[in-house]
Amino acid sequence: MEKVIFLVFLNLLGIFLVSMAEDKLMSPSKLRMFVDKLPDMPRIKGYDVINGVHVPKSLKIGMYHKKWKFHRDLPATPVFAYGTSRHTATVPGPTIEAVNGVETYITWQNYLPSKHILPWDPTIPTATPSSKKGIPTVVHLHGGIDEPESDGHSEAWFTNGFKNRGPKWTKKKYHYHNFQHPGTMYYHDHAMGLTRVNILAGLMGVYVILQPSVEGPLGLLYGEEYDRPLVVFDRGFRTDGSIYMNSTGNNPSIHPQWQPEYFGDAIIVNGKAWPYMVVKRRKYRFRIINASNARFFKFFFTNNMTFIHVASDSAYHEEPLVLHDLLLAPSEIADVIVDFSQSKSKSAILANDAAYPYPSGDPVNEANSKIMKFIIEPHHVVDTSRIPRKLMKYQSLNVSEASNTRYIAFYEYASDIDEPTHLYINGKSFEAPVTETPKVGTSEIWNIINLTEDNHPLHIHLGMFVVLDQTELVNNEEFKACMMKLNDAIKCQVSKYAQGKMTEVPAHEKGWKNVYKMMPGHVTRILVRFSYIHSNASYPFDATTEPGYVYHCHILDHEDNVMMRPLKLIH
Repeated sequence: MEKVIFLVFLNLLGIFLVSMAEDKLMSPSKLRMFVDKLPDMPRIKGYDVINGVHVPKSLKIGMYHKKWKFHRDLPATPVFAYGTSRHTATVPGPTIEAVNGVETYITWQNYLPSKHILPWDPTIPTATPSSKKGIPTVVHLHGGIDEPESDGHSEAWFTNGFKNRGPKWTKKKYHYHNFQHPGTMYYHDHAMGLTRVNILAGLMGVYVILQPSVEGPLGLLYGEEYDRPLVVFDRGFRTDGSIYMNSTGNNPSIHPQWQPEYFGDAIIVNGKAWPYMVVKRRKYRFRIINASNARFFKFFFTNNMTFIHVASDSAYHEEPLVLHDLLLAPSEIADVIVDFSQSKSKSAILANDAAYPYPSGDPVNEANSKIMKFIIEPHHVVDTSRIPRKLMKYQSLNVSEASNTRYIAFYEYASDIDEPTHLYINGKSFEAPVTETPKVGTSEIWNIINLTEDNHPLHIHLGMFVVLDQTELVNNEEFKACMMKLNDAIKCQVSKYAQGKMTEVPAHEKGWKNVYKMMPGHVTRILVRFSYIHSNASYPFDATTEPGYVYHCHILDHEDNVMMRPLKLIH
């Protein structure tokens, strides 16, 4: 108890000191848009080639404290960055390219200092080194189908030089099997109670699994020049260039620092604020990742160009879909083709009009309504890439195959002044005994009951899922009152209340997902599969070992306090 009081005192002191500098918040209007060129992050191959054959490779990737230029006119910003050295570390980190069926081994190394560059809150469940020194980190490959020991469990954290390690830490070298279907993923920090600040500081990067034998015949764009990841997130800055994070909690007497959502007005793409990219009049492939803490993006082009949507999260569609706009929650991924030869204008601005918090928050302003600018060269060029009529068909979906049905309820708790204090799944803390224990190789129906006013992107580690339907709850307050009392969907007769308007799952989100937007006041029914979706085969590793997996809301501020539960697979 004394330790917590002392830590609260230190944080309050930090809040006082930081608040003195908060009048030096950088106005985004002082930063001119579209003056920095869009970077392409360094690419690292997660495999070797010997005699023309792809073979496994071991990598060492560190986390470093360094300065990063987010904008031409902004002083360099202290960040935490992934890279093979401090000099080459970037925000986001290097793009790791793996090949299906060829294993990649990564030793993630923590070279971070003893003190964080952002305020953190000791009153929420947080990774705390016994030495009181060092910044806990652990890497999760989002969308990866990997062994528990390499999944980046929140309690498997470690500090600089592995001096302190979390209670679920297992090993230094992570083993990524890469046996899953080809697709786009991303790696990011996942340390208990520190995910939001470690990612805010810069710890995220792209991971792509390629499968030339399957993807090549499709004729889709492939390779570096016309196949580009776009990692999009929001940040606030002070005039000295440092990242701004509100250091006073919405309930400061309960949580001195924790806020329910982080928003910044500067929109960053691949490490630059509102960048530009010069493009040819031809097709490009963009793997768009929303790496924000809490901001949803509804992307569209100001010149009415369209997105040809070919994959959602880490799985291809059966056929391409044409969209005029694209809503991505935090951690959702959209793999799209954009054909600039169709543009009648010389430039196109990728814009955003998603309210924040989504869906019922503030409308966008001038700063956060713009993402980046494409400057389109005037001359048409030869483009041999094509959009195939058919993409990829996975194992057929059969709801009757589900071996179990679960009810997963989202709760938000508030203080006397009606400010959020914490969020739970199924009314349970993260430390409460595991209740979700699916069998390896099976499928389950999960009914996600959202009793809050926010849209929560649910992410399930290991499991892929298909969204079946979303149904509005009628007499929601009556049902919610019963759930708050009994915390039992069956006893509270959820079927009696799940009788409202049904929301059609958008066509481009009907395939396999690893995260999905759970609408407030709705029951969302999903079919979760704990086997490979392309073959229905079981895993080449033991998924039942410690430390197990987790599932959680991917609004990072919610996940940290503590909208996350353990997931333990059994035989």
